[in-house]
Amino acid sequence: MPTRYAYHPGNVAHSNAIEVADTMPLAAESLGIELVPLEGATSCGAGIIRQANADLQVVLNARTLAQAEAMGLDIITPCATTAATLHEDLTALRNSGKLMAKTNDILERNCGLTLTGEVNVHHILHVIVDELGIDSVKDAVMNTIEFKIAGYYGPNIQQEGACGGDDVFDPDYLEQVIAAVGGQPVEWSSRTHSVGVPGIFSEEKTVMKQTAAVLADAKSEGAQLVVSACNLSHMLLDVYQGKAGKTTGQATKVPTIHLTELLAFAFGHHIDRLAQLRTRVLVIGD
Repeated sequence: MPTRYAYHPGNVAHSNAIEVADTMPLAAESLGIELVPLEGATSCGAGIIRQANADLQVVLNARTLAQAEAMGLDIITPCATTAATLHEDLTALRNSGKLMAKTNDILERNCGLTLTGEVNVHHILHVIVDELGIDSVKDAVMNTIEFKIAGYYGPNIQQEGACGGDDVFDPDYLEQVIAAVGGQPVEWSSRTHSVGVPGIFSEEKTVMKQTAAVLADAKSEGAQLVVSACNLSHMLLDVYQGKAGKTTGQATKVPTIHLTELLAFAFGHHIDRLAQLRTRVLVIGD
């Protein structure tokens, strides 16, 4: 029987990272996870809305959380920023009766929903290792991905309560998945460093420096491929890597994909894209 979750695709999955929207359902199907769409769910705000209006971000995320509660399901997402931001706002609501009451009053008046706080939020990475077991990945592999792969977590989900049973300071779940699909995990220090997503609209040059530093570190440790567990960070590491290299003069050219792509390719989906990826790995570089 499939494991059922309310599905939040995460930030930019339907715009700048449509490959995540394409591959998450396929990866989930191969793993026996049933995704039940959260119809009309908003972006988590990614900390950007919080900078302008913290109360608005809490209410928007409380609405998403209340939707899942009404469905009787926990939330699953492929985006580390979404998982972490929903977790942070859920924790704030659980810890403050005043905030919960204020938020529920707004929710009830505007959309007829209320939140109890019983719902939980999970990143697909933690569902795989904690709930399904790493053997679920090994058993589903049809195409091994035999590259030196740098797994990128980002900083957002590396906080107590947001990273499942993984170690907050020295995580290894992503490396477990990489090894399970036939890859060679790369040891590198920038795997939990920020690429500065919230500053992309106001401090682009700084964000390009942060992005370049992460990519250059992966390359210096021999990575042939970077795999990100975050939609937004994936967008910066992939789409902006050329600009990051030009801004800093650092070596930044390395194929970058999302975790859901890695899984879908390994499970036999989008074999044409896997062929293209293998070609990119062979020819890209400085």
